[in-house]
Amino acid sequence: MKNRIAVIGGGPAGMIAAATAGALGKNVFIFEKNNKLGKKLFLTGKGRCNITNAGEVEDLIENVVSNKSFLYSAFYSFTNNDIIELLSKFGVDTKIERGNRVFPVSNKSSDVIKALEKYLSHEKVEIVLNKEVKYIEKRDNDNFRIEFSDSEEQYFDRVIIATGGKSYQQTGSTGDGYYFAQNFGHTIIDLRPALVPCEISEEWVKKLQGLALKNVKISAYVGKTKIFEDFGELLFTHYGISGPIVLTMSNYINRYIGEKINIVVDLKPALSDEKLEARILRDFEKYSKKQFKNSLDDLLPRKLIPVIVELSNIDEDKFVNQITREERKRVINLFKNLRMNFSGFRSINEAIVTSGGVSTLEIDSSTMESKIVKGLFFAGEVIDVHAVTGGFNLQIAYSTGYLAGLNC
Repeated sequence: MKNRIAVIGGGPAGMIAAATAGALGKNVFIFEKNNKLGKKLFLTGKGRCNITNAGEVEDLIENVVSNKSFLYSAFYSFTNNDIIELLSKFGVDTKIERGNRVFPVSNKSSDVIKALEKYLSHEKVEIVLNKEVKYIEKRDNDNFRIEFSDSEEQYFDRVIIATGGKSYQQTGSTGDGYYFAQNFGHTIIDLRPALVPCEISEEWVKKLQGLALKNVKISAYVGKTKIFEDFGELLFTHYGISGPIVLTMSNYINRYIGEKINIVVDLKPALSDEKLEARILRDFEKYSKKQFKNSLDDLLPRKLIPVIVELSNIDEDKFVNQITREERKRVINLFKNLRMNFSGFRSINEAIVTSGGVSTLEIDSSTMESKIVKGLFFAGEVIDVHAVTGGFNLQIAYSTGYLAGLNC
Protein backbone atom coordinates (compact mmCIF):
# COMPACT_ATOMS: atom_id res chain seq x y z
CA MET A 1 0.00 0.00 0.00
CA LYS A 2 1.17 3.52 -0.83
CA ASN A 3 1.38 5.20 2.55
CA ARG A 4 3.58 8.30 2.46
CA ILE A 5 1.33 11.28 1.66
CA ALA A 6 2.22 14.97 1.15
CA VAL A 7 -0.51 17.58 1.53
CA ILE A 8 0.56 20.97 0.21
CA GLY A 9 -1.36 23.81 1.87
CA GLY A 10 -2.63 24.19 5.42
CA GLY A 11 -6.04 25.73 4.77
CA PRO A 12 -9.37 23.99 5.44
CA ALA A 13 -9.13 21.73 2.37
CA GLY A 14 -5.58 20.66 3.24
CA MET A 15 -6.33 20.09 6.91
CA ILE A 16 -9.39 17.94 6.23
CA ALA A 17 -7.53 16.01 3.50
CA ALA A 18 -4.54 15.36 5.76
CA ALA A 19 -6.58 14.27 8.78
CA THR A 20 -8.84 12.04 6.65
CA ALA A 21 -5.80 10.27 5.19
CA GLY A 22 -4.22 10.06 8.65
CA ALA A 23 -7.34 8.39 10.03
CA LEU A 24 -6.76 5.61 7.49
CA GLY A 25 -3.36 4.91 9.02
CA LYS A 26 -1.31 6.65 6.35
CA ASN A 27 1.91 8.53 7.02
CA VAL A 28 0.77 12.09 6.29
CA PHE A 29 2.75 15.32 6.16
CA ILE A 30 1.06 18.73 5.72
CA PHE A 31 3.35 21.46 4.40
CA GLU A 32 2.39 25.10 5.01
CA LYS A 33 4.61 27.98 3.95
CA ASN A 34 3.17 30.31 6.62
CA ASN A 35 4.06 30.15 10.30
CA LYS A 36 0.58 28.88 11.18
CA LEU A 37 -2.25 26.86 9.68
CA GLY A 38 -5.53 28.36 8.46
CA LYS A 39 -4.33 31.91 7.93
CA LYS A 40 -7.08 32.69 5.40
CA LEU A 41 -9.65 30.75 7.41
CA PHE A 42 -8.90 33.08 10.32
CA LEU A 43 -10.25 36.02 8.27
CA THR A 44 -13.48 34.42 7.08
CA GLY A 45 -16.80 35.77 8.26
CA LYS A 46 -15.01 38.94 9.41
CA GLY A 47 -13.05 36.88 11.90
CA ARG A 48 -16.08 34.89 13.06
CA CYS A 49 -15.70 32.08 10.49
CA ASN A 50 -18.85 31.26 8.51
CA ILE A 51 -18.09 27.53 8.86
CA THR A 52 -20.66 26.20 6.42
CA ASN A 53 -24.31 26.55 5.42
CA ALA A 54 -27.02 24.51 7.14
CA GLY A 55 -29.18 24.07 4.04
CA GLU A 56 -29.92 20.74 2.37
CA VAL A 57 -27.20 19.32 0.12
CA GLU A 58 -29.24 20.34 -2.93
CA ASP A 59 -29.23 23.91 -1.58
CA LEU A 60 -25.45 23.78 -1.34
CA ILE A 61 -25.19 22.63 -4.95
CA GLU A 62 -27.65 25.30 -6.11
CA ASN A 63 -25.43 28.02 -4.64
CA VAL A 64 -22.35 26.85 -6.54
CA VAL A 65 -21.66 29.14 -9.49
CA SER A 66 -19.21 27.12 -11.57
CA ASN A 67 -19.28 23.37 -12.31
CA LYS A 68 -22.05 22.42 -9.89
CA SER A 69 -22.29 18.80 -11.04
CA PHE A 70 -18.60 18.21 -10.28
CA LEU A 71 -19.36 18.59 -6.55
CA TYR A 72 -22.22 16.08 -6.17
CA SER A 73 -19.99 13.24 -4.93
CA ALA A 74 -18.01 15.56 -2.66
CA PHE A 75 -21.03 17.23 -1.05
CA TYR A 76 -22.81 13.93 -0.45
CA SER A 77 -19.64 12.19 0.82
CA PHE A 78 -18.80 14.85 3.40
CA THR A 79 -21.81 17.00 4.24
CA ASN A 80 -22.35 20.20 6.18
CA ASN A 81 -23.57 18.04 9.08
CA ASP A 82 -20.31 16.11 8.98
CA ILE A 83 -18.16 19.22 9.48
CA ILE A 84 -20.48 20.46 12.24
CA GLU A 85 -20.23 17.09 14.05
CA LEU A 86 -16.47 16.96 13.54
CA LEU A 87 -15.95 20.42 15.05
CA SER A 88 -18.27 19.54 17.94
CA LYS A 89 -16.13 16.47 18.67
CA PHE A 90 -13.11 18.74 19.02
CA GLY A 91 -14.79 21.37 21.17
CA VAL A 92 -16.53 23.85 18.86
CA ASP A 93 -20.27 24.35 19.33
CA THR A 94 -22.08 26.02 16.47
CA LYS A 95 -25.12 28.20 15.85
CA ILE A 96 -27.22 28.99 12.78
CA GLU A 97 -27.85 32.58 11.74
CA ARG A 98 -29.66 34.37 8.90
CA GLY A 99 -29.47 32.60 5.57
CA ASN A 100 -28.60 29.27 7.27
CA ARG A 101 -25.07 30.53 7.90
CA VAL A 102 -23.28 28.44 10.51
CA PHE A 103 -20.87 30.12 12.97
CA PRO A 104 -19.04 29.00 16.11
CA VAL A 105 -20.96 29.98 19.24
CA SER A 106 -17.82 31.78 20.41
CA ASN A 107 -17.74 33.91 17.21
CA LYS A 108 -14.01 33.16 16.97
CA SER A 109 -12.50 31.71 13.81
CA SER A 110 -9.44 30.83 15.89
CA ASP A 111 -11.53 28.23 17.73
CA VAL A 112 -12.31 26.49 14.42
CA ILE A 113 -8.62 26.42 13.50
CA LYS A 114 -7.69 25.02 16.92
CA ALA A 115 -10.28 22.27 16.52
CA LEU A 116 -8.89 21.29 13.12
CA GLU A 117 -5.38 21.28 14.56
CA LYS A 118 -6.59 18.92 17.31
CA TYR A 119 -8.06 16.71 14.58
CA LEU A 120 -4.70 16.62 12.79
CA SER A 121 -2.90 15.79 16.01
CA HIS A 122 -5.44 13.08 16.84
CA GLU A 123 -4.78 11.43 13.46
CA LYS A 124 -0.99 11.74 13.91
CA VAL A 125 -0.47 14.07 10.94
CA GLU A 126 2.95 15.70 10.91
CA ILE A 127 2.53 19.48 10.54
CA VAL A 128 5.47 21.23 8.91
CA LEU A 129 5.25 25.03 9.05
CA ASN A 130 7.41 27.65 7.30
CA LYS A 131 8.04 25.07 4.58
CA GLU A 132 7.46 26.31 1.05
CA VAL A 133 7.18 23.86 -1.84
CA LYS A 134 8.99 25.09 -4.96
CA TYR A 135 8.69 22.17 -7.35
CA ILE A 136 7.00 18.77 -7.68
CA GLU A 137 7.78 16.04 -10.17
CA LYS A 138 6.75 12.45 -10.67
CA ARG A 139 9.65 10.03 -11.00
CA ASP A 140 9.97 6.92 -13.11
CA ASN A 141 9.51 4.68 -10.08
CA ASP A 142 6.02 6.17 -9.66
CA ASN A 143 6.72 8.30 -6.59
CA PHE A 144 6.91 12.10 -6.30
CA ARG A 145 9.93 14.27 -5.59
CA ILE A 146 9.17 17.52 -3.82
CA GLU A 147 11.74 20.28 -3.76
CA PHE A 148 11.42 22.96 -1.07
CA SER A 149 12.59 26.58 -1.05
CA ASP A 150 15.37 25.66 1.39
CA SER A 151 16.69 23.20 -1.26
CA GLU A 152 15.67 20.13 0.72
CA GLU A 153 14.14 17.24 -1.22
CA GLN A 154 11.61 14.68 0.02
CA TYR A 155 9.82 11.77 -1.64
CA PHE A 156 6.18 10.73 -1.40
CA ASP A 157 3.82 8.14 -2.81
CA ARG A 158 0.86 10.50 -3.16
CA VAL A 159 0.50 14.30 -3.31
CA ILE A 160 -2.57 16.42 -2.56
CA ILE A 161 -2.44 20.01 -3.82
CA ALA A 162 -4.60 22.22 -1.58
CA THR A 163 -2.84 25.55 -2.02
CA GLY A 164 -5.90 27.76 -2.46
CA GLY A 165 -6.39 30.38 -5.17
CA LYS A 166 -4.86 33.80 -5.75
CA SER A 167 -7.13 35.91 -3.55
CA TYR A 168 -5.97 37.36 -0.21
CA GLN A 169 -2.36 36.85 -1.22
CA GLN A 170 -1.10 38.16 2.12
CA THR A 171 -2.38 34.86 3.56
CA GLY A 172 -0.10 32.87 1.26
CA SER A 173 -2.57 32.17 -1.56
CA THR A 174 -0.22 33.21 -4.35
CA GLY A 175 -1.25 30.72 -7.03
CA ASP A 176 1.46 28.11 -6.45
CA GLY A 177 -0.96 25.26 -7.05
CA TYR A 178 -1.73 26.44 -10.58
CA TYR A 179 1.97 26.40 -11.39
CA PHE A 180 2.35 22.86 -10.00
CA ALA A 181 -0.73 21.66 -11.91
CA GLN A 182 0.41 23.21 -15.18
CA ASN A 183 3.78 21.51 -14.88
CA PHE A 184 1.91 18.20 -14.75
CA GLY A 185 0.02 19.07 -17.94
CA HIS A 186 -3.21 20.31 -16.39
CA THR A 187 -5.34 23.03 -17.97
CA ILE A 188 -5.87 26.16 -15.87
CA ILE A 189 -9.17 27.89 -16.56
CA ASP A 190 -8.71 31.69 -16.67
CA LEU A 191 -8.27 33.12 -13.18
CA ARG A 192 -10.63 35.95 -12.26
CA PRO A 193 -11.69 37.60 -9.01
CA ALA A 194 -14.95 36.29 -7.53
CA LEU A 195 -16.91 37.62 -4.58
CA VAL A 196 -15.20 40.96 -5.13
CA PRO A 197 -16.32 44.62 -4.97
CA CYS A 198 -17.08 46.45 -8.22
CA GLU A 199 -15.73 49.74 -9.52
CA ILE A 200 -18.22 52.24 -10.97
CA SER A 201 -17.44 55.02 -13.44
CA GLU A 202 -19.98 57.61 -12.22
CA GLU A 203 -18.43 60.32 -10.05
CA TRP A 204 -21.54 60.75 -7.90
CA VAL A 205 -20.95 57.32 -6.35
CA LYS A 206 -17.97 58.71 -4.43
CA LYS A 207 -20.29 61.14 -2.62
CA LEU A 208 -22.11 58.15 -1.12
CA GLN A 209 -19.02 56.51 0.37
CA GLY A 210 -19.94 54.59 3.52
CA LEU A 211 -23.69 54.54 2.83
CA ALA A 212 -25.28 51.10 3.26
CA LEU A 213 -28.70 50.42 1.74
CA LYS A 214 -30.66 47.43 2.98
CA ASN A 215 -33.40 45.58 1.11
CA VAL A 216 -32.64 46.96 -2.34
CA LYS A 217 -32.72 45.08 -5.62
CA ILE A 218 -29.69 45.06 -7.90
CA SER A 219 -29.69 43.92 -11.53
CA ALA A 220 -26.91 43.66 -14.10
CA TYR A 221 -27.34 43.87 -17.86
CA VAL A 222 -25.23 43.26 -20.94
CA GLY A 223 -27.14 45.22 -23.55
CA LYS A 224 -30.80 44.37 -22.93
CA THR A 225 -30.01 40.95 -21.49
CA LYS A 226 -30.35 40.65 -17.73
CA ILE A 227 -27.47 38.54 -16.40
CA PHE A 228 -28.10 38.91 -12.67
CA GLU A 229 -30.75 39.99 -10.17
CA ASP A 230 -30.88 39.76 -6.38
CA PHE A 231 -32.12 41.51 -3.23
CA GLY A 232 -30.09 42.48 -0.20
CA GLU A 233 -27.59 44.98 1.18
CA LEU A 234 -25.53 47.35 -0.95
CA LEU A 235 -22.58 49.41 0.29
CA PHE A 236 -21.20 52.46 -1.53
CA THR A 237 -17.42 52.97 -1.44
CA HIS A 238 -14.94 55.53 -2.74
CA TYR A 239 -14.40 53.39 -5.85
CA GLY A 240 -17.88 51.97 -6.43
CA ILE A 241 -20.06 49.40 -4.69
CA SER A 242 -19.66 46.45 -2.34
CA GLY A 243 -21.83 44.55 0.13
CA PRO A 244 -23.28 41.02 0.07
CA ILE A 245 -25.39 41.31 -3.10
CA VAL A 246 -22.55 43.00 -5.00
CA LEU A 247 -20.11 40.25 -4.04
CA THR A 248 -22.61 37.66 -5.22
CA MET A 249 -23.20 39.59 -8.45
CA SER A 250 -19.48 39.61 -9.20
CA ASN A 251 -19.58 35.81 -9.48
CA TYR A 252 -22.04 36.06 -12.35
CA ILE A 253 -20.73 39.04 -14.29
CA ASN A 254 -17.03 38.11 -14.32
CA ARG A 255 -17.64 35.92 -17.37
CA TYR A 256 -18.73 39.06 -19.29
CA ILE A 257 -15.58 41.08 -18.68
CA GLY A 258 -14.77 43.05 -21.83
CA GLU A 259 -18.43 43.76 -22.57
CA LYS A 260 -20.36 46.82 -21.46
CA ILE A 261 -22.13 45.99 -18.20
CA ASN A 262 -24.85 48.22 -16.75
CA ILE A 263 -25.95 47.96 -13.12
CA VAL A 264 -29.43 49.06 -12.05
CA VAL A 265 -30.53 49.52 -8.43
CA ASP A 266 -34.17 49.57 -7.35
CA LEU A 267 -34.20 51.57 -4.13
CA LYS A 268 -37.82 50.62 -3.35
CA PRO A 269 -38.34 47.06 -4.66
CA ALA A 270 -41.34 46.49 -2.37
CA LEU A 271 -43.29 49.27 -4.13
CA SER A 272 -44.62 49.15 -7.67
CA ASP A 273 -44.26 52.30 -9.80
CA GLU A 274 -47.90 53.13 -9.06
CA LYS A 275 -47.58 52.68 -5.29
CA LEU A 276 -44.33 54.62 -5.23
CA GLU A 277 -45.95 57.47 -7.16
CA ALA A 278 -48.84 57.53 -4.67
CA ARG A 279 -46.34 57.63 -1.80
CA ILE A 280 -44.35 60.47 -3.41
CA LEU A 281 -47.55 62.40 -4.07
CA ARG A 282 -48.45 62.14 -0.38
CA ASP A 283 -45.01 63.37 0.63
CA PHE A 284 -45.08 66.19 -1.92
CA GLU A 285 -48.45 67.27 -0.54
CA LYS A 286 -47.08 67.09 3.00
CA TYR A 287 -44.05 69.18 2.05
CA SER A 288 -45.70 71.30 -0.65
CA LYS A 289 -44.26 74.55 0.68
CA LYS A 290 -40.72 73.18 1.05
CA GLN A 291 -37.93 73.21 -1.50
CA PHE A 292 -37.39 70.00 -3.47
CA LYS A 293 -34.09 69.28 -1.70
CA ASN A 294 -35.96 69.15 1.63
CA SER A 295 -38.86 66.95 0.52
CA LEU A 296 -37.37 63.45 0.38
CA ASP A 297 -36.36 62.87 4.00
CA ASP A 298 -39.16 60.34 4.59
CA LEU A 299 -38.12 58.23 1.60
CA LEU A 300 -34.33 58.26 1.41
CA PRO A 301 -31.25 58.31 3.66
CA ARG A 302 -30.01 61.89 4.04
CA LYS A 303 -26.72 61.18 2.26
CA LEU A 304 -28.52 59.93 -0.85
CA ILE A 305 -30.90 62.87 -1.26
CA PRO A 306 -28.44 65.37 -2.86
CA VAL A 307 -27.42 62.75 -5.42
CA ILE A 308 -31.02 61.94 -6.39
CA VAL A 309 -31.78 65.66 -6.61
CA GLU A 310 -28.74 66.19 -8.85
CA LEU A 311 -29.57 63.26 -11.12
CA SER A 312 -33.20 64.36 -11.48
CA ASN A 313 -32.14 67.64 -13.14
CA ILE A 314 -34.72 69.44 -11.02
CA ASP A 315 -33.64 72.70 -9.43
CA GLU A 316 -32.95 71.82 -5.79
CA ASP A 317 -34.48 75.13 -4.66
CA LYS A 318 -37.70 74.64 -6.60
CA PHE A 319 -40.76 74.47 -4.36
CA VAL A 320 -42.46 71.10 -4.28
CA ASN A 321 -45.83 72.51 -5.32
CA GLN A 322 -44.21 73.70 -8.57
CA ILE A 323 -42.82 70.31 -9.60
CA THR A 324 -44.41 69.06 -12.82
CA ARG A 325 -45.77 65.58 -13.52
CA GLU A 326 -42.89 64.92 -15.91
CA GLU A 327 -40.36 65.89 -13.23
CA ARG A 328 -42.11 63.66 -10.70
CA LYS A 329 -41.88 60.76 -13.17
CA ARG A 330 -38.12 61.35 -13.41
CA VAL A 331 -37.82 61.05 -9.62
CA ILE A 332 -39.82 57.80 -9.63
CA ASN A 333 -37.59 56.43 -12.38
CA LEU A 334 -34.47 57.21 -10.33
CA PHE A 335 -35.93 55.40 -7.32
CA LYS A 336 -36.69 52.31 -9.40
CA ASN A 337 -33.81 52.45 -11.90
CA LEU A 338 -30.72 54.07 -10.41
CA ARG A 339 -28.26 53.29 -13.19
CA MET A 340 -24.50 52.85 -12.99
CA ASN A 341 -21.78 51.80 -15.42
CA PHE A 342 -19.56 48.95 -14.27
CA SER A 343 -15.92 49.82 -14.98
CA GLY A 344 -14.12 46.82 -13.46
CA PHE A 345 -13.45 44.70 -10.42
CA ARG A 346 -11.15 45.46 -7.55
CA SER A 347 -7.96 43.41 -7.73
CA ILE A 348 -8.00 39.64 -7.28
CA ASN A 349 -6.17 40.25 -4.01
CA GLU A 350 -9.37 41.83 -2.64
CA ALA A 351 -11.54 38.94 -3.83
CA ILE A 352 -12.85 36.45 -1.30
CA VAL A 353 -12.30 33.57 -3.72
CA THR A 354 -10.78 32.92 -7.13
CA SER A 355 -12.87 32.04 -10.16
CA GLY A 356 -11.12 29.57 -12.46
CA GLY A 357 -8.40 27.08 -11.65
CA VAL A 358 -7.57 23.47 -12.46
CA SER A 359 -10.10 22.21 -15.02
CA THR A 360 -12.72 19.90 -13.51
CA LEU A 361 -12.66 17.88 -16.76
CA GLU A 362 -9.21 16.65 -15.74
CA ILE A 363 -10.11 15.60 -12.17
CA ASP A 364 -12.12 12.54 -11.12
CA SER A 365 -15.06 14.03 -9.22
CA SER A 366 -15.52 10.92 -7.08
CA THR A 367 -11.91 10.82 -5.81
CA MET A 368 -10.33 14.24 -6.61
CA GLU A 369 -7.49 12.37 -8.34
CA SER A 370 -5.94 13.81 -11.47
CA LYS A 371 -6.97 12.05 -14.67
CA ILE A 372 -3.56 12.97 -16.09
CA VAL A 373 -1.17 11.97 -13.29
CA LYS A 374 -1.91 8.95 -11.12
CA GLY A 375 -1.37 9.65 -7.44
CA LEU A 376 -1.87 13.42 -7.76
CA PHE A 377 -4.95 14.89 -6.07
CA PHE A 378 -6.53 18.34 -5.79
CA ALA A 379 -8.72 19.91 -3.10
CA GLY A 380 -10.33 23.29 -2.46
CA GLU A 381 -10.06 26.59 -4.24
CA VAL A 382 -7.27 25.50 -6.58
CA ILE A 383 -10.00 23.64 -8.54
CA ASP A 384 -12.27 25.53 -10.95
CA VAL A 385 -15.27 25.59 -8.58
CA HIS A 386 -16.63 28.44 -6.49
CA ALA A 387 -19.89 29.53 -4.90
CA VAL A 388 -21.69 32.56 -3.51
CA THR A 389 -21.20 33.80 0.05
CA GLY A 390 -22.82 32.05 2.99
CA GLY A 391 -20.44 29.24 3.95
CA PHE A 392 -20.63 27.40 0.61
CA ASN A 393 -17.01 27.93 -0.43
CA LEU A 394 -15.69 26.54 2.85
CA GLN A 395 -17.94 23.50 2.43
CA ILE A 396 -16.38 22.98 -1.01
CA ALA A 397 -12.98 22.97 0.70
CA TYR A 398 -13.97 20.40 3.36
CA SER A 399 -15.82 18.11 0.96
CA THR A 400 -13.16 18.01 -1.77
CA GLY A 401 -10.46 17.69 0.90
CA TYR A 402 -12.27 14.72 2.40
CA LEU A 403 -12.49 12.88 -0.93
CA ALA A 404 -8.83 13.56 -1.69
CA GLY A 405 -7.75 12.29 1.74
CA LEU A 406 -10.02 9.27 1.53
CA ASN A 407 -8.71 8.14 -1.85
CA CYS A 408 -5.05 9.08 -1.81
